[in-house]
Amino acid sequence: MAAAGDFSPFRPHPWHGLSTGQSPPSLLRAFIEVTPSDTMKYEIDKQSGYMRLDRPQRSSSLPPTPYGFVPRTYCGARVCALSPTSTKGDEDPLDICVIAEQPIDRGEVLLDARVVGVVQMIDGGEADDKIIAVLVSDPVYGAVTDVSELPKAVVARLVHYFSSYKSMPGETNKVVIGGTFGRARAETVVRAAMEDYDALIATLSH
Repeated sequence: MAAAGDFSPFRPHPWHGLSTGQSPPSLLRAFIEVTPSDTMKYEIDKQSGYMRLDRPQRSSSLPPTPYGFVPRTYCGARVCALSPTSTKGDEDPLDICVIAEQPIDRGEVLLDARVVGVVQMIDGGEADDKIIAVLVSDPVYGAVTDVSELPKAVVARLVHYFSSYKSMPGETNKVVIGGTFGRARAETVVRAAMEDYDALIATLSH
């Protein structure tokens, strides 16, 4: 049994109260918001820390992997600087997609994930990168260290989803995919998002 003082009776805020991971920028903690079975888009409420319904998924395309964010990260000026065609960061926590062999069919769970790559996405001019990671304990994908080691079809599904999930007939698609990059680039993005988060908290504390 844990000794008194080893735990808090209050639930920590998923964005601010959880650690970024075991060994960032390589090993991260992912807070899952949406799963491949969700026809609704759920998102953390940044004020309360509770999950909220953002919107129904507008297209018939569903996310191919569990999808969430990395605690204590933020897409601000430093993340934007890594995305030359972006005008700003999207001002949200850094998104992460976690690949696993077995289905994960519930959200609001924590996963330990290894960073293997990144999809550079620009949404309406805003840098909105998607970290590609693998579940650390996964018997099939857990040993993967770079996106180049993943089956091409798995990566192609991710890219197709993010390039088309906001595209509807009669509307202009605001999403641009700038490319898919390996682990080194992805870890640079994670570091930038961690620094953007520190800068955000420093600004808010003054």
